[in-house]
Amino acid sequence: MTIKQELLNRLNQRTARVGVVGLGYVGLPLAVEFAEAGFTVIGVDVSAPKVEQLNQGESYILDVPTERLAPLVKSGKLSASTDYSVLRQADTVSICVPTPLRKTKDPDMSYVIESVEAVSAVAHEGMLIILESTTYPGTTEEIIIPRLKNRGFTLGEDIFVAFSPERVDPSNPQYGVRNTPKVVGGVTPACTEVSGVLYRTAVDQVLEVSSPTAAEMVKLLENTFRAVNIGLVNEMALMCDKLGVDVWEVIRGAATKPFGFMPFYPGPGLGGHCIPIDPLYLSWKLKALNYNARFIELASEINTSMPLYVVNKVSLALNDDSKSIKGSKIVVLGVAYKRDVNDVRESPALDVIGLLQERGADVVYHDPYIEQVRLEAGEIMRSVDYSDTLLETADCVVIVTDHSVFDWQHVLDHSRLVVDTRHATYPRAGRARVVPL
Repeated sequence: MTIKQELLNRLNQRTARVGVVGLGYVGLPLAVEFAEAGFTVIGVDVSAPKVEQLNQGESYILDVPTERLAPLVKSGKLSASTDYSVLRQADTVSICVPTPLRKTKDPDMSYVIESVEAVSAVAHEGMLIILESTTYPGTTEEIIIPRLKNRGFTLGEDIFVAFSPERVDPSNPQYGVRNTPKVVGGVTPACTEVSGVLYRTAVDQVLEVSSPTAAEMVKLLENTFRAVNIGLVNEMALMCDKLGVDVWEVIRGAATKPFGFMPFYPGPGLGGHCIPIDPLYLSWKLKALNYNARFIELASEINTSMPLYVVNKVSLALNDDSKSIKGSKIVVLGVAYKRDVNDVRESPALDVIGLLQERGADVVYHDPYIEQVRLEAGEIMRSVDYSDTLLETADCVVIVTDHSVFDWQHVLDHSRLVVDTRHATYPRAGRARVVPL
């Protein structure tokens, strides 16, 4: 029996041990899904507090309730460690670590490289290694393959490698790991086959593509599509503002067309671990090939300018009340990068707060999901309690994140001035004067 067939048998019989590196918003839901599919799952994360909490059966991810996690931990189906050596027991390893951008907007591959080196050191015959972290086209072949070849492995024969982009959408009540189709591209046909068999145990639909690079490009196209269209609608908001037209009314009207149009919505800027970052990975890679990704660069320019646009809106709104932004008390509602998540990565709220402070505003925030944030200058800011007094004493309330737990009617009834960047208060009316984006 070949090495590949032995691994396929273990996967089909659920006797294979599955490893997951990185137990955050991507890795933990994936690990849980594999454990519920019948595998024994070994998780690795550099955060000792996360590992300890997970091993106690307590979840730190909103999309994975403790009630779902605890039985898997108690039964021994899921455990975690900070030590990569536990992966010597694993038959498969899925790498789900962050891939942020540096300040210079080039990829920070340090987490991927560290994880790949650690996994390569414990790799063994018959292991399947899959990279899920979003990155630039060619990463799998440039970073993973050489390290395994240096250890004497033959790809597709005694070890298997693939790329399968994560498609996690935090707080999405409709789509999770199980019912979101998975794209897989192996280094060889055998690698693709083995990866497909693994994921079909935990995902309803798997699409196999011709190579890791094709799979890497799938993810980048998905998020570039969103970034460019959000950039377009943000610029439409700027143009409508100049023309004295309600952009939200325009979008509602356009959305009635049953074909050829998909509505996107303006906002205070892009946030999260994917949309603001992933297209720039592609742009960075193409620069090395002497190609300028013009749509990506322009969309990024527009989207990153939106926090300043919001702050200018606040300044003009205060001027209409005969107040200066300097010395005004401003309450920011919501700092998470999107509704109903406890994640501030790349959140435009941080830029909005920083720009308001630069202009001398007295800024506080309230977010039921985020206890504290670290601002650009290193300052720690903590969420203040929500109350009638908080709103009534504010010169301006700025809605940056439209969490579903917020009572917008209450906000309107107890505030004087509201700058609503999310169209959250429409079509309500109250005491407040509302300035839309």
